[in-house]
Amino acid sequence: MSTYDQLPLTKSSDDIVLAGLPAPRAGDGLAGLGLRLAASGLIPPRWFSPPVPPLAARRTVTGTLNLEIVSHCWRYANFLTYQLSSLVLFPPRGARVTMTVYHAREDVETSALLDYFGAMEVDNVRWQWRALPREQLFRRSIGRNHAALHTEADWIWFTDCDLLFRENCLDALAAELRGRRDALVYPREERVTSLLAGGDPLLDGGTPALRDIPSSRFQALRRSRAVGPLQITHGDVARACGYCRDVLLYQTPARQWCNAYEDRAFRWLLGTQGVPIDVPGVYRIRHADKGRYTGSELETTLRSRVRRVAERLKRRA
Repeated sequence: MSTYDQLPLTKSSDDIVLAGLPAPRAGDGLAGLGLRLAASGLIPPRWFSPPVPPLAARRTVTGTLNLEIVSHCWRYANFLTYQLSSLVLFPPRGARVTMTVYHAREDVETSALLDYFGAMEVDNVRWQWRALPREQLFRRSIGRNHAALHTEADWIWFTDCDLLFRENCLDALAAELRGRRDALVYPREERVTSLLAGGDPLLDGGTPALRDIPSSRFQALRRSRAVGPLQITHGDVARACGYCRDVLLYQTPARQWCNAYEDRAFRWLLGTQGVPIDVPGVYRIRHADKGRYTGSELETTLRSRVRRVAERLKRRA
């Protein structure tokens, strides 16, 4: 029996300060551009990361699957409420799930939401809240790396707080993963909303509550690789490699929320775009207004307009 099997299905809440990290930086600059070019395949990943454990060294699971889901939330409590609600409304029966959320204490709405859900007892679900200093939270790969190195799970799903796990999602995932030893897999299809504007009633905050979105608001979207919120990694691979553990920039705190370019680097370091699997019930809320950014109102408005224009261009293509 693993340590994970002995964990009670209750809530844990920890304040974490990760030592030994560089000082926060304002932007990624040329270093960020260089890493994006490297991740395109110009540089061998072995220069940045140890080898991925060979297939024979990875354990297989034939019984009840232990899964950890890792999410980050900064000023997105109105999305996180749907994600956590989906675990309450559609709890897994054939898997044990630890739901880990990295957050910052300054985000009082998210903290209140976690208190609300942490008081709930849900079959086969264990809540795990981890508070980071916000400069460490702003670089999502820092929390993901911490989770990867410390997980006791058989598989770990790195996701975002706007993703929902609805009917039969986690049980079907557990069935797909039994006996597998792939380094990285991802749902072949997700269901997404249109690009919702900030004034959409579905995005209203308010007091913490159980919430769901009608399935009619979503449409199917096929995926060709393990993009950021759909990266499901074998536990042995996660513990051995971390999440961009040895890429200094992606373990450097930031003064504002960073674009998640490390998703591509993670696939590069593992040497795979991921293996598609059939998982129903994966739903994602798409939204134009990015509340997580800490810039000025003008910067936020410009970002939202750019996202709306990009969405219109995609529709015309």
